[in-house]
Amino acid sequence: MTGAPVIVAARRTPIGTAGHALAGCTAADLAAAVIADLAGSLGDVPLREVVLGNCMGPGGDVARVAALQAGLPVTVPGLTVDRQCGSGLAAIVLAVAQLRAGETGAVLAGGVESASTAPWRMWPPRGDAAPVRYERAPFAPADVGDPDMGPAAELVAREAGIDRVAQDAYAARSHARAVATQQAGGFAAELVPVAGLDADERPRATLTVERLGRLRSAFEPGGAVTVGNSCGINDGAAAVTVVDAGTHRELGVPGLRVLATATAGVDPRRPGLGIVAAARQALDRAGLGLDDVDVVEFNEAFAGQVLACCAELELDPERVCREGGALALGHPWGASGAVLAVRLFSQLVRGGAGRTGLAAIAVGGGQGVAMVVETC
Repeated sequence: MTGAPVIVAARRTPIGTAGHALAGCTAADLAAAVIADLAGSLGDVPLREVVLGNCMGPGGDVARVAALQAGLPVTVPGLTVDRQCGSGLAAIVLAVAQLRAGETGAVLAGGVESASTAPWRMWPPRGDAAPVRYERAPFAPADVGDPDMGPAAELVAREAGIDRVAQDAYAARSHARAVATQQAGGFAAELVPVAGLDADERPRATLTVERLGRLRSAFEPGGAVTVGNSCGINDGAAAVTVVDAGTHRELGVPGLRVLATATAGVDPRRPGLGIVAAARQALDRAGLGLDDVDVVEFNEAFAGQVLACCAELELDPERVCREGGALALGHPWGASGAVLAVRLFSQLVRGGAGRTGLAAIAVGGGQGVAMVVETC
């Protein structure tokens, strides 16, 4: 694995609640802030490309727009990818593949989402009917199964036997961990302030199990999934600098060697389980088991979904997102997979929390993306 690409820097914006502190920032605004910060530390390393994931932005090539807005030379191309919630991590997977294939230098890769400024989307009119606004494009064909993420999370949790109490307890723990990390300055080194915001907006010290228990079911009558044990709707960007092995040797800086990546498909009716399939594949390719992993970062879209994945993997939930996850920090869709990579970098490289890390995220439509790294 000594020839594998290496992540040598990782940064993100604070994550804002949609309609609040970052509401005036477009996707390009958010991404440009992170890109400019990472590009400023490259020195003489040639920058080959910018790859960004995005789900709900203005369309076109957001990566190219953000790269130019960040002041990069016009000679640096940009590529925007869409694997829905997995887009940010998928962008990093593409960067790693590009460098494995023989490219040299650096690729900036990550993701961005501005739910606040996402354009309205309309199906064109049929006959005399008016155009119909829709919240999301299809994740899968209707006859295969195309549930909204909330009802899908209810199904996954119910089938795994994860009750409301367990989901609320997990959500409360995520907030408590994020607040503790925030208060200890544990996020400070990874943050690029934007629009006057220098801290994540969502973590709440007062979000206890008791308070969560008073919330109503969000998606099904009598269901266990609520707005309290689900992620928020958020704005933010995150990216990493990936270099080839030779460039890393020349730089001589600490980083995260990418041991393996994986992208998997699962039942579209149970999209949250994409974490399981992708994590297993990535670990197998890295020649590791979960017991060999020091830091585990799963995207916490829903507490019940994460707990169901942990049960399937026979993984102690206490090991997941030890500094708080998306339930507390937020889930800026296209950026969230890249946020996981930033969190691994902070804990393993900056914080010395161990040697190996696993990041994994589930995707609407029944997919999962995962990455295994080690310090070097």
